[in-house]
Amino acid sequence: MKIRLSVLLILTFTLVTFAAVKPQSLFDGKTFAGWEGNMKIFRVEDGAIVGGSMKAALPNNEFLCTPQRYSDFVLRAKFKIQGERVNAGIQFRSERIPNDHEVIGYQADLGQNYWGALYDESRRKKVLVSPDAAALDKVLKRDDWNEYVIHAEGKRIRLSINGYQTVDYTEADATIKQSGVICLQIHAGPPSEARYKDITIEELPVHK
Repeated sequence: MKIRLSVLLILTFTLVTFAAVKPQSLFDGKTFAGWEGNMKIFRVEDGAIVGGSMKAALPNNEFLCTPQRYSDFVLRAKFKIQGERVNAGIQFRSERIPNDHEVIGYQADLGQNYWGALYDESRRKKVLVSPDAAALDKVLKRDDWNEYVIHAEGKRIRLSINGYQTVDYTEADATIKQSGVICLQIHAGPPSEARYKDITIEELPVHK
């Protein structure tokens, strides 16, 4: 009887664990369902979310965010950017700053000299970790679609682009929040565009 009970508990745990990490789509490819932000800056085009424009400069950083908050997860998204000095990124464990266009939190950066870096937006306002640029350049497609993977589990954050790990960072500051919204950014500057598609998330059990 004890053996049967143990087997049942193991099977139940396995099923619950599997269900917890089942990927969920954050973008349906057609609408902004599940997102909020400045819709004058963002649009849906050819199955992708597009931030910015090649017709006009952008005076402020702009962010399209999920109202839902996430703690531990694996996020996958494909991206492509275009424009002179274009910069963009994917915010996570972030918060909108009240009455401001900015958000505060971690950013998986891309563009200019920041490809694959972990930046702390509006908080410490600095790059926390930068990748080996020469190694990343071997897999990076600057004018085509690339895939970002963001793995946030407890205080540990790992980033990769096209299968190459760019960041393995452990947060030392105990006051930094380990949950928040996810946002897609287009940086202020000359005419430019950032495209994002195939955005999925696997929520993980919260790491104690």
